[in-house]
Amino acid sequence: MPRKKPFSVKQKRKQLRDKRERKKDRTDGVKSQNLTYSDDEGQESEVTSVPCDEKVDVRRINEQPVFSKPGEKGYDPNRYRLHFMKESRAEIERRKKIAREQVISQVPETDLEVAIEDIYQPGSVLDMPKRPPWTYGESKVHLERKEETYFLTYLEKIYNTYSVERLSYFEHNLETWRQLWRVLEISDIILLITDIRHPVLHFSPALYDYVTTELGKSLVLVLNKIDLAPPALVVAWRSYFKSKFPQVEVVCFTSFPKEHAEDEKDPGTVLQKKRRRPGRNMKAVGPSELLGACEKICNGRVDLASWAEKIAAAEVGGETDDDKDEDTSAPDPPAETDQDRSSPYLQFRDGVLTIGCVGHPNVGKSSLMNGLVGSKVVSTSRTPGHTKHFQTIFLTPTVRLCDSPGLIFPSLTDKQLQVLSGTYPLPQLQEPYTSVGYLAARVPVVRLLNLRHPDNDPTQPQGARQEQWCAWDICDAWAEKRGFRTAKTARTDVYRAANSILRMALEGRICLCVKPPGYTKHQRDWEAHPETGEISALQDRSRGGAAEDSSSDFSSSVEEGGKEPARGRRDGEPQEEETVAMSSPFDLLADDD
Repeated sequence: MPRKKPFSVKQKRKQLRDKRERKKDRTDGVKSQNLTYSDDEGQESEVTSVPCDEKVDVRRINEQPVFSKPGEKGYDPNRYRLHFMKESRAEIERRKKIAREQVISQVPETDLEVAIEDIYQPGSVLDMPKRPPWTYGESKVHLERKEETYFLTYLEKIYNTYSVERLSYFEHNLETWRQLWRVLEISDIILLITDIRHPVLHFSPALYDYVTTELGKSLVLVLNKIDLAPPALVVAWRSYFKSKFPQVEVVCFTSFPKEHAEDEKDPGTVLQKKRRRPGRNMKAVGPSELLGACEKICNGRVDLASWAEKIAAAEVGGETDDDKDEDTSAPDPPAETDQDRSSPYLQFRDGVLTIGCVGHPNVGKSSLMNGLVGSKVVSTSRTPGHTKHFQTIFLTPTVRLCDSPGLIFPSLTDKQLQVLSGTYPLPQLQEPYTSVGYLAARVPVVRLLNLRHPDNDPTQPQGARQEQWCAWDICDAWAEKRGFRTAKTARTDVYRAANSILRMALEGRICLCVKPPGYTKHQRDWEAHPETGEISALQDRSRGGAAEDSSSDFSSSVEEGGKEPARGRRDGEPQEEETVAMSSPFDLLADDD
């Protein structure tokens, strides 16, 4: 082993001082947050925020350790980490008390109908921060100072209008917003990717107005993961967005179409584990429809024949020799002219179509790019904030894909529904129990998981009396069923159980879908709609090259009394549970008697 370098007392003192500063930064709120920049002489200055009526602490999530030598300026791994408002200890304890005491009752189907006006309130201060006007003649320092001042003022307007309790989690990191601004500027067509289970949460009207009106570009709404929702609901959402936003092209997409639709009717598939084998020829559903939307927007200004040939070759059943030898690297751009530099929003530059993928975390942006290319070109993860900065991939020599980090827009969404939509990292969630209660009030979780009430006598048959369930009881019963125990005291690990249930909801094994207004009343009409059969056929299309191993790795908890070997964990210590992707049994989630 190489010898360690000597570490002086002076360096140790600096290390401890930097550690104290980092701890202090974690407690700084919007009110006391100061942004620094370096002027032309290298001196640091401050941009202070406008006074706020209510102090709002900002919690920095997924912070990574920084290893750098004294005086060395290197890459900061925490530059794009998630910044959410921090909830008070009193608020967390209040929700825990509700999870222990409030009895869960099933809400009516109409409660799942959500209008976009209730989430974003168009015309209010719940807007998106827009990059201030800039020119190539401005210095970097001046532009950053202008952006920081504007962003802090933008935050103050929101918190002076709405209370912290009403607001949802949204991004407070200016560096992440800068990534979005850059993607919007260099892209010719914007793909706003949403999860079909709750697309109204992921569609920001402010972004739609900014792209179509101020930037003068086209926006394509992608309803992703259509295999996780009933076909009639997919058609209803597509019709809803087309009627609300006429300039939007709506495309249905899924990177992993269902292979065996009959498995959806088996209750055991809720807990069945299917390990996906990585394959080169991943046949997604929706690239042809997306190509048609892009051809309509481009109107012949870009040659998309190579993209059409790539899709045709994939549908035939594999890559051709031309595809394997095809050079998809970036072509050498010609020298910029003065006219190009004066117009930062020049579209279809160099005859290349740039498609920017934007959206909330966990909606499937990176998976969509992999599905379009046909192989894994960008990494994916279930953890929100995995994509740190935008990255470009050439699909063909004339089509470029631009992936951006997931970014949450300010809204009035219920925090519990936001957690279930996957926009908050579950291992960092301090209070997951009310989210489980929110899910159980809308989905028959107790019946799906075949739970026994913790207060029931084990000698009595299950269902002998009508139990009253609260969120804590559900987590306790699931921990008992799975054998989740804490390491020291061997008590039922309700935190891990709640995390496990929420993880199944995110993966689609327990499927919660919101609906457009009026869907329940006209559900039969949507089921008889002519387009419903087309969506059903798309959902059931075979995957082909992306094989799965469904080798009957059933969870033992399907059978009564089955338990999983306990894995030790300190009391109250969050731990992320290893899970695998699943098909979604939405047919089981019909009206519960």
